[in-house]
Amino acid sequence: MDIEAAKQLCRSFPGCVEDVKWDENLVFCVGAKMFAVTQVDAAADAISFKVEDERFLELTDRPGIVPAPYLARAKWVQVQPAAKLSDAEATVLLRRSYELVFAKLTRKLQREITEANEPTAAGA
Repeated sequence: MDIEAAKQLCRSFPGCVEDVKWDENLVFCVGAKMFAVTQVDAAADAISFKVEDERFLELTDRPGIVPAPYLARAKWVQVQPAAKLSDAEATVLLRRSYELVFAKLTRKLQREITEANEPTAAGA
């Protein structure tokens, strides 16, 4: 999956907000909590995101997937082009990152995000 496709996928998640932080990082958040980070630069070719604790070592043993700078202690990985992830696998990993962060939000905030993204009933 290329970075532009990954960005579009992140933008499609309910409640996703993107912001530029630290002058050069494009950060994707839900409920003000980060779930993915890439470079603002158009030549960016790596993306970082949270993974489950038990998958961290498995993933970082693969070529092109390294512990994310500054975030590895929180079980974040950085996927570089050498990883050659399929679109399906990248989608699963990014969606799971979103889900892990969403699950840590308060129930009230989860409900607000969910309700804000539900289609309204026609004629209700």
